[in-house]
Amino acid sequence: MIEIKKIVCPTDFSDFSRRALDHALALAKWYEAEVSVLHVIPRVLMPPEAYPYLTEPIFPDPRVREDALAELGRFVHRARETGVTTEVRLKEGDAVDEIVKLAAQLPAHLIVMGTHGRRGLERLVLGSVTEKVLRKVSCPVMTVSASSQATDKPEKVLFKSILCPVDFSASSTKALEYAMSLAKEADSRLILLHVLESVFEEAGDVAAFALSDYRAYLEKQARERLEQIVPEGAREWCHPETVVASGRSYRQILKLAAERNAELIVMGVQGRNAVDLALFGSTAHHVVREAKCPVLTIRSG
Repeated sequence: MIEIKKIVCPTDFSDFSRRALDHALALAKWYEAEVSVLHVIPRVLMPPEAYPYLTEPIFPDPRVREDALAELGRFVHRARETGVTTEVRLKEGDAVDEIVKLAAQLPAHLIVMGTHGRRGLERLVLGSVTEKVLRKVSCPVMTVSASSQATDKPEKVLFKSILCPVDFSASSTKALEYAMSLAKEADSRLILLHVLESVFEEAGDVAAFALSDYRAYLEKQARERLEQIVPEGAREWCHPETVVASGRSYRQILKLAAERNAELIVMGVQGRNAVDLALFGSTAHHVVREAKCPVLTIRSG
């Protein structure tokens, strides 16, 4: 099964990052992992035309660092009450660079972070910090949206319903391993979804009858593959629901997640080629942006 021993949880002390910490702590308890809570103080860059003699960024007043350390201590106080081994890290610089650097140094098995910052919906961090981290790191990343339900105790994070889209690629197979492991830890209902892209709807009416038969054939084939993809040993405790849908992948994923009240989506992202880095995988990009529940993205390489 999967191994999660070191978790990185970046924070800006917002309610959104506190929800991310609750998820990180729940996972840490299940897998007996350590959590590194990271806060990054941005460097203050002075205008070069005003200060031409400055060749390095100016760091904030020392009191800023002291205040940030104190806030970090308050932020992780509840975490330490849970018994999870927790450390705090305070860095100055670019948030994305420091998150990626720490994840590589540990190395991290998982990053858990919010998709919104201190000003919530007014400042969508996804597209800046979170999205850049998703593009740059190789370890799994769990993004916790602003819509994710808040909790007064980390142990209440359970994921009673987990949706795992499967396209039978290496990345989605790896994602399934995580989904099954989490389902076992949380005693969750697991839903496997395969989406047939909407080529049928674009073909016109002439071949409608033939396309209908072909669609039925593909749906039957996909459902059989979904049934077979779960390892024999896992079937003793895991009885997943299998769903085959047609249309745009991200729309069907979001639709089924809403219909089944999914509390977590676990999905694979293709390898880190130039197109993937630019778009972060079209489907994953849309799902992470629009999902009402946390999304765990897994790379295959």
